[in-house]
Amino acid sequence: MSASSSESLRPRLIGYARVSRADMKEDRQTQRLKEMCERVYTEKASGAAKSRPVFENVLAGLRAGDTIVVLDLDRAFRSSLDALRTIETLQARGINLRILNMNLDLSTEFGEVVFGILAALAQFERKMLARRTKEGIDVARKKGKQIGRPRALNARQAREVRLAVSERRLSRPEAARAYGVSETTVWRVCRRAA
Repeated sequence: MSASSSESLRPRLIGYARVSRADMKEDRQTQRLKEMCERVYTEKASGAAKSRPVFENVLAGLRAGDTIVVLDLDRAFRSSLDALRTIETLQARGINLRILNMNLDLSTEFGEVVFGILAALAQFERKMLARRTKEGIDVARKKGKQIGRPRALNARQAREVRLAVSERRLSRPEAARAYGVSETTVWRVCRRAA
């Protein structure tokens, strides 16, 4: 066997970093991962997204003996169930997982037990955060606060647009230009009247 083919079969440390939005930076994760991994893949996708193509490709490219390395548990998994299923699949393929901020290495029996507990706790924490967020939004709404983006047209402007379009004084594109909004906004306003 040549040196290059034995080199290609040695176990690898492969890093994976994920941020939830395109405007977020993954530097905090990638800097730590690059210190120990030979390759680091990054993805900009919500953890709840059904499809995370970079993560799926990284997993597909791993071979027995390799280790996937992430900075935090929630960077790789949507839920404790997702984590446990993925880890079970990886372990069946002879692939390990390391979570740096937990100093957790699943190649040990202790690591496996701790991971199961931590995955459940992480899911609990996400549910609590979602519940607190929803409660906060409900309280804000009860106080009369506008949640989300403000409407492009106030109620009076919306009536004017509906009337102008229905009486054919303005086309939808003309109404959009006149009120400084998109044609989609005009379409929605007119549709609400129907």
